[in-house]
Amino acid sequence: MSMKTFTWSFVVAAVGLVLGYLYGGPTGLAVVAILAVLEISLSFDNAVVNATVLARMAPFWQKLFLTVGIAIAVFGMRLLFPLIVVGVTAHLSPADAVRLALEKGDPDTAGTYGYLLNDAHPAIAAFGGMFLLMLFLDFVFGEREIHWLSWLERPLARIGKLDQLSAVVALIVLCAAAYGLAPEGKTATVLVSGVLGLVSFVLVNGLGELFNVDEGDEDSDGDGQQRSGVAGPALAVGKAAFFLFLYLEFLDASFSFDGVVGAFAITSDPVIIAIGLGIGAMFIRSLTVFLVKKGTLSEYVYLEHGALWAIGALATLLLLTMKYEVPEVVIGLIGVGFIVAALISSILRNRSIMRDATAALADADRGEASDEPAFTESR
Repeated sequence: MSMKTFTWSFVVAAVGLVLGYLYGGPTGLAVVAILAVLEISLSFDNAVVNATVLARMAPFWQKLFLTVGIAIAVFGMRLLFPLIVVGVTAHLSPADAVRLALEKGDPDTAGTYGYLLNDAHPAIAAFGGMFLLMLFLDFVFGEREIHWLSWLERPLARIGKLDQLSAVVALIVLCAAAYGLAPEGKTATVLVSGVLGLVSFVLVNGLGELFNVDEGDEDSDGDGQQRSGVAGPALAVGKAAFFLFLYLEFLDASFSFDGVVGAFAITSDPVIIAIGLGIGAMFIRSLTVFLVKKGTLSEYVYLEHGALWAIGALATLLLLTMKYEVPEVVIGLIGVGFIVAALISSILRNRSIMRDATAALADADRGEASDEPAFTESR
């Protein structure tokens, strides 16, 4: 099943590497491979978080996530989005933006495609940072049965009973970032972009919850038909699934912002960037589906916690990059660190539960043995 899940990812990788070679020769091939590996290594937390949402969707929408969703991820976020940003910020027509993108130039040189995209980075970081921060805050301020970092998560959950606390904290952080981290002349831009990111999260997440199915309903298949004899929460279909799908695309966009801008440290060619990051995005989507099919999140219960804490760190780092240069390696290592720590904690928890269950079973067997009547041979 694992190879079947990743089949299209390997196909896309092979095609992408060939295109990279045809477009840029051996150098293009090498850069595409580097960008693909970079995107995969930086987005493990994205896959885990996406899996928690995808698990609530019917099979039809899960397949749509791998088809239409990947088209949006590759052509929308990795190719068209930078062109739109450059066109809007530089007041260029679409044709001029494409022409500028295809011109070779140093990203540090004023007027080049890479330079203009980097100049828009504060707005991009504010939007993506606030969207991810709201996701993180809603998690840590929410009530849940299982806690990973109990000493921190339990107090935060109690504080989170205050209504709309996530939005209040996010706005405070946005103001601090706008007036403390934004470059000169970018304060208003950062404020507007951050508010748009916050509003986008509230709107998309709220619409998803509005149309979501009740947790107590029966499960359903990809056509929305109920399946008898299946216990557990219902899978979202129809409007609920559509808004969850939209929510997933916003998540991917927020995760990809920093990667797209950071890729210009490796190459300024938008075609190579789109191919390389597109391959990585396809593997992350396959990994997301794999996690859902294998039930990994149910088996390793702290993985979601680790991913959300990684998102909180990523949101913070995105805002910091408005003033400070944070290497992509650092961002990736922090995310992977949270995921690995959560995985280890989950394994230790499972072993502890297994030991307790074995000990309880042994105690029960000894108790039954002691209750048996003793027979003595009469002389």
